[in-house]
Amino acid sequence: MHFIGAGPGAADLITLRGRDLIASSPVCLHAGSTVSADLLVHCAPGTRIVDTAPMDLDQIEAEMVAATEAGHDVARLHSGDLSVFSAVAEQVRRLARRGIAWTLTPGVPAFAAAAAVLGHELTLPEVAQSVVLTRVAGRASAMPASENLAAFAATGATLAIHLAIHALPRIVETLTPVLGADCPVAIVERATWPDERQLTGTLGTILALAAPLGMERSALVLVGRALAAEGFRESALYDPDYRRRYRP
Repeated sequence: MHFIGAGPGAADLITLRGRDLIASSPVCLHAGSTVSADLLVHCAPGTRIVDTAPMDLDQIEAEMVAATEAGHDVARLHSGDLSVFSAVAEQVRRLARRGIAWTLTPGVPAFAAAAAVLGHELTLPEVAQSVVLTRVAGRASAMPASENLAAFAATGATLAIHLAIHALPRIVETLTPVLGADCPVAIVERATWPDERQLTGTLGTILALAAPLGMERSALVLVGRALAAEGFRESALYDPDYRRRYRP
């Protein structure tokens, strides 16, 4: 049983290992609502392909168990990377209870793809040296009380807020008193897909800019000074006076 991070959207943003596992697995389960169908070209002829978007966890488990009991490897594709907001943990827990082995293959995460299409580094010297990957409370799950946007923002870290475009007014209301109305904001919807959209502004302007666009839930909201910093100090790593083991 192979769980594979399928990347943010573009079919060529998948690891070689992930591609090869897809090609060698007789069964492929993919989250069709978030994983590009273009990735399915890596499936071998005759592969059983199952779109899990309309299925619940019991049904997904049944597919995995049936394939495994038949002696088939399964490629299970999730969008982005498996380490955050992937719902992989609950699936492997069920497999472990059944004694079914699995592997995890990482993928290109959404925040990295968004930064790439924006042309930004999310950490800059003396501006921001941390990135917080977070979300807002929703129907699927609540947020722990200690994990809140205002507290994260107070650190000065760049915020990568997932699955939260519907809560943009709440994000602006929460973060403006902490970061200021002039703090840069970027929204990337469906990064690396053909219909990708980008929007940049500030906490003071982003609501008016986003209102007519009708961006969907898959959009990623990035907030932080690193998104528009110009006069930041260059890294000491490449300074001629910086001593390191690989430089004479």
